Amino acid sequence: MPINILMPALSPTMEKGNLAKWLKKEGDKVKSGDVIAEIETDKATMEVEAVDEGTIAKIVVPEGTADVPVNDVIAVLAGDGEDVKAAASGAGASAPPKSPEAPKETSKEAPKAAAPAPTPVAAKPVASAAAPAPQPAVAPAPAPQGNGARTFASPLAKRLAKEAGIDVSRVSGTGPHGRVVARDINEAKSGKGLKPAASPAAGGAPAFAPGPSDAQIMSLFSKDSYEAIPHDQMRKVIAQRLSASDRDIPQYYLTADCDIGKLVTAREEINALAPKDKDGKPAYRLSINDFVIKALAMALQRVPDANVTWTDEAMLRHKVSDVSVAVSIPTGLITPIIRNAHVKSVAQISADMRDLASRAKARKLKPEEYQGGSTAVSNLGMYGMKQFTAVINPPQTTILAVGMNEERPVVRNGKIEIANIMTVTLTCDHRAMDGALGAQLLSAFRLLIENPVMMVV
Repeated sequence: MPINILMPALSPTMEKGNLAKWLKKEGDKVKSGDVIAEIETDKATMEVEAVDEGTIAKIVVPEGTADVPVNDVIAVLAGDGEDVKAAASGAGASAPPKSPEAPKETSKEAPKAAAPAPTPVAAKPVASAAAPAPQPAVAPAPAPQGNGARTFASPLAKRLAKEAGIDVSRVSGTGPHGRVVARDINEAKSGKGLKPAASPAAGGAPAFAPGPSDAQIMSLFSKDSYEAIPHDQMRKVIAQRLSASDRDIPQYYLTADCDIGKLVTAREEINALAPKDKDGKPAYRLSINDFVIKALAMALQRVPDANVTWTDEAMLRHKVSDVSVAVSIPTGLITPIIRNAHVKSVAQISADMRDLASRAKARKLKPEEYQGGSTAVSNLGMYGMKQFTAVINPPQTTILAVGMNEERPVVRNGKIEIANIMTVTLTCDHRAMDGALGAQLLSAFRLLIENPVMMVV
């Protein structure tokens, strides 16, 4: 029986992917474990392995195709001894449903010479084998419609609606029996397919006010005055996640000026004394950001109640300090994670950061290398930014925005002196920590960054 090869889910949040390249062609024989394609997610490019043996009978989705939904048929595999042409002729004939929908009515007369239905088998991602399994989410109860009737929606549609702030009861379902499915929520995000909101007099919830459509925005400008550049998958995910962060997380900001004179001196001495190889290349070259990562990781250990992740049912207090670091790449932003940063030397953090940043820019990170983390660092000091605030990346509860190091006049013992000052701003999730706790964390960080010798004891 022919086997459908499906677009795999390479991460818990992946809904679509780009089929970047086929490494096998029609007629090629494959065995389990062979790499057959490269898939681009919103964060990385990953290789995909075959899980069965056979011959590629039909490539359904050509390479270069963007936004292929998870579980869509991308190719058909003919098993050993099967007729390849027959398998190809039935390619994608029975693609699996994306969610358990109600069965459709069948005709009274079945076709006399029906091709055997391909067996759906998802391709296996190579790099995500060690990725943590997604945690089961508790689906909210269906929201009542304006007329009191119950709204039927798939679990995925409910989750997408919650993230986008959309009332499911106002979405027109296109699934079996009017059920709301994921594609309906995606349409609703642009204002399409929404039912009229219940009036306040009728006791309805506040109306969801969609923004202007693409056509309405484009009509404001002359057609020859702009170039329309389609959003790639990474930019779409960034927009969705940070919009949800700003909408759903009550965020507050704490700012402190750090005197890093001792740190600047120590860094220069350490780099000058770094051992060199036979070519004269130093074993390491530490940056101020490496010390920032270390200081924040140790501060979380000193204030463990701030080393947490918020969930609706419980507070997850982490035993280790995994620090995400924002890295800018041409297509957007990615946050690789320095694991166990509190126990690593600054030199090891520096080496890990160089490796992760290099692979991030090449989009070669594994999901477990950028998913998770208990806090994050965003440093724009190298761009000359004195101070800024950063947006929390859910499900994290803090992010530290780091400004530039500059010489500023300060008053010490009644005298004006020049000092190396770096301004940092900590963004906190008020659900997980109150202002006093956030201030304790920032104070612990400041003590460590101003006294770098404390990071080695």
